[in-house]
Amino acid sequence: MTVSLSDLTPVAQDYLKVIWSAGEWDDVSVTSKMIMQKMGVGASTVSENVRRLVEQDLVSHAPYGSVELTDTGRPLALQMVRRHRLIETYLVESLGYGWDEVHQEAEVIEHAVSDTFIDRIDAHLGHPRRDPHGDPIPSVEGEIARPDAVSLADLCAGDGGQIVRFADTEPDNLRYFGTLDLVLDGRLLVTENLRHAGIMSITVDRAVHSVTIGARAAQAIWVVPERPLSAPDCAS
Repeated sequence: MTVSLSDLTPVAQDYLKVIWSAGEWDDVSVTSKMIMQKMGVGASTVSENVRRLVEQDLVSHAPYGSVELTDTGRPLALQMVRRHRLIETYLVESLGYGWDEVHQEAEVIEHAVSDTFIDRIDAHLGHPRRDPHGDPIPSVEGEIARPDAVSLADLCAGDGGQIVRFADTEPDNLRYFGTLDLVLDGRLLVTENLRHAGIMSITVDRAVHSVTIGARAAQAIWVVPERPLSAPDCAS
């Protein structure tokens, strides 16, 4: 039997989206603990909801192992990702929302709209390929292209690159990045990365003065490096 998004509860839709997104940029195995942290719920709640998804053949989950989308679950997860990111883009481009305001709004709206509505937003926006934070928007066929990017925190002194993504889960971070003139497609150069202290200094688009940011903020910025990265320990 073919399963559509309308057959699923909003909770099931959220779980599929979270499971897919959790491993999108970090290429890690998604665990129940990761889902628990991202959903903000307890272990028993995650266990019960994952069990239901397994029964629907939407995910697979070996005991104490990773949670993986099945061939049935993955297209549905990508549909939810597409909805979320197109809604975020529409809120920014057409309704004047700030990029730090749209994540929670999209979390609510995405469950209430039809596929036709989403397709019309897509056409209205000119079929954008990424959302306001740089996350790629899946096509209607479920195709998605992720830039070959790394976290800014992985760069060492002398490494530079083009900004292609900002993690959108912490609005305070996004507002902070705005004060530093960090924008998508902007270029930056790392002048110092003191990993033992949890801070790094960067210059933005050839600015004269560098700015210092913390490791947690740096982990939320993704760049395409201009050249192979330096030694991973950033000895300096």
